[in-house]
Amino acid sequence: MIILGMPAIGHGYAPAFRALYFAACLAWTVPLTLLQRALWRRGTSWMVMLPVLLVASYPMSVVNALLGQWLAVRLGVDTGMHLDKLLRGLDNCWLPLIAFCAIHAVAAYYLAYQRGELRLAQAMAAARDAELRALRYQVNPHFLFNTLNAISALVSSGANDDANRMLARVADFLRATLAHGDAHEHALADELALTEAYLDIEKVRLGERLRMTIKVGPGLLDAPVPYLLLQPLVENAIRHGIAPNTGAGRLDISVERDGALLRIAVRNDGVAPAAASSGGGIGPAGIGPARMGPARIGPARIGPARIGPARIGLANVGARLRQLYGDTHSVDAGWGADGRFQVRLALPLAPSMPSMPGLAA
Repeated sequence: MIILGMPAIGHGYAPAFRALYFAACLAWTVPLTLLQRALWRRGTSWMVMLPVLLVASYPMSVVNALLGQWLAVRLGVDTGMHLDKLLRGLDNCWLPLIAFCAIHAVAAYYLAYQRGELRLAQAMAAARDAELRALRYQVNPHFLFNTLNAISALVSSGANDDANRMLARVADFLRATLAHGDAHEHALADELALTEAYLDIEKVRLGERLRMTIKVGPGLLDAPVPYLLLQPLVENAIRHGIAPNTGAGRLDISVERDGALLRIAVRNDGVAPAAASSGGGIGPAGIGPARMGPARIGPARIGPARIGPARIGLANVGARLRQLYGDTHSVDAGWGADGRFQVRLALPLAPSMPSMPGLAA
């Protein structure tokens, strides 16, 4: 309206007429908005909506012209109403009303698009959250199945005291896992506490045969890591690497910072299968080393065909890391040059989060 009224600037009562037309057009935006929304709710096509809005806004411009003539009479600029001149110069009011309808349509489309994007993002987040929960719930039944088998073996062998101690440790471990909230990540200190609670269970069964070290770099205890990230890896390392051997076996866990990455390594003793030297064997963690190079940073490629039913740990960890971090993580598993099986993880090092004092203690 300002642009259309610029030629009249400085001519007598032009500002008064411009103010009247502006107020009138502002009032007409209310019925135009209601009409436009009603047409949208009915699903009216643009080919029909456009002429309807053009026709509806034209009488409004005629009323504005009547108001202009009335103001001219009141100001003494004219002597009376001239109905024969009503249709002259309607573009000063009609074009702004049409422009308003166009702006309204663009704004409404943008908001609808944003709402659609938000609903899509919420649906994807809900699906991701549901998959992560399903993967989390997969860990405990697998752990319970293996642990109950171990307790049954202790009872069958007459080691009732060891079986009772193992049941007590299992209860403590389950209590700690149930105390955890719905978050998919927690502090590294809490994860290590859960891992040590699980190792206490295995110590009852293996005794001095299980030797281990845990090394954590400075300032990393508050780093966020996926919930129950280490337990399935440690369980696989013990059950498929250390437990089958008659002698003592060593388990080493190390966590260190590497720039913007958090590197976690789980190494264990074991007997490498004969096929491992050719790159096609399956290690204690349930995956062959040939398909993952240590220098690769990207999503883990763990094929379900290579995972046995009792070796679910590494596949579960890889699937959860894909959901949480996408392409910003890596999983590398295989036999090392020292004859030990190792699983190496690289995660993005996010800002620290507080640990749970009771659990960490």
